[in-house]
Amino acid sequence: MLKKWIPLLGAIAVALPLSMPQAAKAEQLTLCWAAWDPANALVELSKDFTSKTGIDMKYEFVPWTAYADRFLNELNSHGKLCDLIIGDSQWVGGAAENGHYVKLNDFFAKEGIKMDDFVPATVVGYSEWPKNTPNYWALPAMGDVVGWTYRKDWFERPEIQKEFKEKYGWDLAAPKTYDQLKQIAEFFQKRQIDGKTVYGASLYTERGSEGITMGVTNVLYDWGFQYENPKKPYDMQGFVNSPEAAKGLEFYKSLYDCCTPPGSSNVYMVESADAFKSGQVAMQMNFAFTWPGLYKDEKVGGDRIGFFPNPAEKFHFAQLGGQGISVVSYSDKRDAALQYIKWFAQPDVQAKWWKLGGYSCLKAVVDAPDFATSQPYAPAFLESMAIVKDFWAEPSYAELLQAMQKRVHDYVVADKGTAQEALDELVKDWTEIFKDEGKI
Repeated sequence: MLKKWIPLLGAIAVALPLSMPQAAKAEQLTLCWAAWDPANALVELSKDFTSKTGIDMKYEFVPWTAYADRFLNELNSHGKLCDLIIGDSQWVGGAAENGHYVKLNDFFAKEGIKMDDFVPATVVGYSEWPKNTPNYWALPAMGDVVGWTYRKDWFERPEIQKEFKEKYGWDLAAPKTYDQLKQIAEFFQKRQIDGKTVYGASLYTERGSEGITMGVTNVLYDWGFQYENPKKPYDMQGFVNSPEAAKGLEFYKSLYDCCTPPGSSNVYMVESADAFKSGQVAMQMNFAFTWPGLYKDEKVGGDRIGFFPNPAEKFHFAQLGGQGISVVSYSDKRDAALQYIKWFAQPDVQAKWWKLGGYSCLKAVVDAPDFATSQPYAPAFLESMAIVKDFWAEPSYAELLQAMQKRVHDYVVADKGTAQEALDELVKDWTEIFKDEGKI
C-alpha cells in the first residue's frame, strides 16, 4: 500500500541530479520515494520540470524494505533531506497531526488545483486528514490497488475449457466471485501443464511488514468486515470481529490451504510476481503497479496474461495501495517544492505520467475515451480503483498494522486458533492502542 516494505520489483531507481546551464543559480529539490519501477518513470517525467523551470531534481530512492523506517525517521527527526516526499497512504494522519507535511488547501485554492478533478477514492486515501474532510496534505500521485493476473493462455486451451465446464458447469474465465476464484484455483492445483506441475494461486502471506494484511483485507471487506461502527468512531466490537468477517477470514485460510504453491508462508509482492513469472501459478494476487512489468515479460506477458479486479462476494471492495506527494514542512525550499506540485498536477503532465508507467489519479486521464484501450490492464485498473477501501490511516497505524499482521498470520499460516478468536483478539489489541491514544 503504500506501499510496501518489500524488495523492489524492477531495477533500483538511481538518478543523478539533472542539470541545466543555469543550474548554478537555480534551486535543487530532493524528492524522496521508494526504489521501484514507477520511480524510474518519475525521473524521466521530471526532466520536463527541470527543462521548464531550471530547478534541478535530486532523488533519494530507498528499497521498500527500508522505505518506511528511513523516511518516517527522517520526518520524526525534522530532517531537511526531503523537500518533496511520496509517502504511503497510511502516513497521512501522523504526518498531518505531527506537522510533517505542509497543508495544501490555500495553495490549491490559489493555483486553481481542485480535488474534485481527481478520483475520489485517491483524494480520501492519499490526501485527506481527517478522512472525509476537506483538509489536504498531499496531491494524489500514484494510484494503486490490489488486483489479479491470470494465465489467459491456459484458460483458453480447448481441452482445459472442456474439462472445467464438465466439472463445474460454467465457462472458464476470469472469476467474478470468490467462489469462482476458488473453483479455478482448485482446478489448477497440482495440474500438469506442458510437463510441469502448476498450482492454483499466489496469495499474500508475508508476516514481517504488511503483506498478509494487504491480502486478507480484500476478502474480509467482501464478507462484511468494517474497521469501526459508521455511527461511532473507534467502536469496533461486532464490526471488526463480526461473524461475517470471521467467515471471510476462514475463506482466505481455506484458499491458502488448498490452492497455493509449496513454501507460500511468507509471500508478498515480489514473491507473488515471481511465482507468476516462473509459470508456477494460474493466478496471482498483486498490486496494479506490477502489471506493466508483467505484461512486458517475455515468458508470461503479452497474449499470455490477463487482468481482473478483486472478485466480489456479499460486498465488492479491493485494498487500496498508492501514495500522494507532499511538501515536507521542514524544507527550506518550500516555494520551489510547491512549484513542482503545481507542475505535476497539470493534465498534460499526468497524461505523460500514465504513458511512462505511473498510475495517474486525474479524472481527465482515467476518464478519457481512449484510456480503457491505452493498455491491456487499464480496464481492470479502472474497475479496481472504483471499489477501493484502505487500512487505518491513524497516527498509530504502525501499531495497528503490527497487531493485525500477528493475528491473521497466526491463524491463516500458523494454524493457531479460530478465525473468530483471531478477530476477537484483534479488537482487544486495537482497543488498547486507541485507549493509549486517548481516543476511547
